[in-house]
Amino acid sequence: MSTKTLPGRDDTQEPSAAGPERSADRRHRALRRTAHGRQARAAWILTAPFLALFAAFVLLPVVWSLLMSMTDTQSADLRTPLNVSFTGFDNYVRLFQDDQFVHALRNTGVFVLVGLPLTLAAGLAAAVALDRGIRRFRAVFRVGFYLPVITSIVAVAVVWKSLLDPQAGLVNTVLAWFGIDGPAWLADTRFALPVMILMAVWRNLGTVMIIMLAGLQSVPQSLMEAAELDGAGAWQRFWRVTFPLLRPALLLTAVTTGIGYLQFFDEPFVMTQGGPLDSTLSATMYAYQQFGNGNYDVASAAGYVVFVLIVALTVLQFRVLRDKD
Repeated sequence: MSTKTLPGRDDTQEPSAAGPERSADRRHRALRRTAHGRQARAAWILTAPFLALFAAFVLLPVVWSLLMSMTDTQSADLRTPLNVSFTGFDNYVRLFQDDQFVHALRNTGVFVLVGLPLTLAAGLAAAVALDRGIRRFRAVFRVGFYLPVITSIVAVAVVWKSLLDPQAGLVNTVLAWFGIDGPAWLADTRFALPVMILMAVWRNLGTVMIIMLAGLQSVPQSLMEAAELDGAGAWQRFWRVTFPLLRPALLLTAVTTGIGYLQFFDEPFVMTQGGPLDSTLSATMYAYQQFGNGNYDVASAAGYVVFVLIVALTVLQFRVLRDKD
């Protein structure tokens, strides 16, 4: 009796075992989907309080502020929001026609364009000095550089204000020893903003120094030794080897410090209230003043102008400092 083989069928397979295997696989996939569904529900339940608070206290105010910047709130009763008229970009146009806001915007730009490079340079120089130059009392210097960062801005401002007092301040007293008649500093339009920039650099270089120091200590020593064997000098080793490896740290500090400087507010608010003659008035302080005067629409528009500047500066810094390797 001959045995016929059906075309396309492999006699070596066990047809009776394929069915149970597929059934077990389907049950395994079903159990896995059920477990994933339970995990997803648990995740939503656990994160729901945070999402509710985020929506109530962050997302809703942001959207409400954007809508307010495009409405006329000054001639309407805010207790009846439906009566508020939509004005489009009129508030933004009015904003840039206001000389005080343009002046505040220029002060903010000077603060960022001068203060940010100085802060990065001072922080990098301090990090290099602590990493390779200063051997003794290194911990003391680290604490000394970082101490202003953790000190209250109000305390710092009060100390600086007393030091720069034109009559009894230590700075003018020391200058008088050398026969120099010190200026009025915070009451002089020529010196008020530079003093603010100098104070901000002094206060923020500790943060830059800590991040740069971590970047310097992560540079492989083998690369430095290879560059030295190739005849590279100290400056060439720093510029060709160390600095490119510091780009991520430099980008981080540039972005965070730049955002902080665009929100320049605490120093002039505590020390000068924006004076003298608006020489230290910043864009955020202008928005604060407008909000205090009840001009909520103009204040919201000023806030969104600062937001756009922050996004533009961040994108620019990413393009300039991104790691091309």
